Amino acid sequence: MMNLTAIENKLQPRISVAPMMDWTTKDYRFFARLFNPNVILYTEMVTTGAILFGDAKRHLDFNQEEHPIVLQLGGSSPKDLATCTQMAQDWGYDEVNLNVGCPSDRVQNNKIGACLMAEPDLVAECIAEMRNAVNIPVTVKHRIGIDEMQSYEEMLHFVDTVAKTGCDNFIVHARIALLKGLSPKENRDVPPLRYEDVYRLKQDRPHLMIEINGGIKTFAETQQHLQHVDGVMIGREAYHNPYLLAELDQLWHLEAPDRFDLLDQMMPYIAQRVAEGAPLSIITRHILGLFQNLPGARKWRQALSGGNAKTLKDIENAILNMKATLRRAEDEAQEYQSSL
Repeated sequence: MMNLTAIENKLQPRISVAPMMDWTTKDYRFFARLFNPNVILYTEMVTTGAILFGDAKRHLDFNQEEHPIVLQLGGSSPKDLATCTQMAQDWGYDEVNLNVGCPSDRVQNNKIGACLMAEPDLVAECIAEMRNAVNIPVTVKHRIGIDEMQSYEEMLHFVDTVAKTGCDNFIVHARIALLKGLSPKENRDVPPLRYEDVYRLKQDRPHLMIEINGGIKTFAETQQHLQHVDGVMIGREAYHNPYLLAELDQLWHLEAPDRFDLLDQMMPYIAQRVAEGAPLSIITRHILGLFQNLPGARKWRQALSGGNAKTLKDIENAILNMKATLRRAEDEAQEYQSSL
């Protein structure tokens, strides 16, 4: 298990993959860990109700290789959140995060997610109960604002209220959420990014650990943000172009792994999951973006999606075809350079 000293100190700067519903499953997280030993991985958001009244094992189980790993909880009952946080610690999670950023209609109706920004005292009560229940870190992920609550001063009041509990780590999605006017999908793109508000928060509260989230797609952008804040959380780009996680190895002076070496490590895991009864497509969907922006990437995706890969042999053939495509592309590039 990743100990607290490691997750709080060794892994500086804090780079993480955002919790994403239906995407950051344990299969994706196993794959993501192969790229980078230091990036912090988050589960999908799990509601307290799903844990307390559903199949807790299904929601909480993870692969030991995934450490450091954070469980993100959705809820607004201090008692239920404290109970689930205790369960997370017992299960072996390194950290627990409270979702105060999701704009989904489903979670609003249950007072979960971004709507909680309008109730900083309730969030503080939740965080206090969660912190009292465990000795692992408890953090908050939130927006810079919602609906009529859009000013920097209102966000600062929210952070200060919650920070009084002793919570000192805030992950800030640098967009407001318009809960009454936009769909969840639109809330990921339409409100403009206001990175300067997150930078200002770090300047005004230097004792807090402030991480930034929203629209970050490259190593260069990550480096730029780290000049202003303590950490960077990367969302959809880490899924669609997972090799970005390998490029981030530079932050710790590590050598980025070879894509085919990663597949060699992934294949035994895929075989194990299939043997357990998991549909192959449930796993292969997470590796479709491995060759993003390279020659043959489209054929790779086609070979593994839509039920085209029915056996492990189909994946092996797709790997061989991808190797051949990249060799041809490299040979053509060398011939072109020689002709200049």
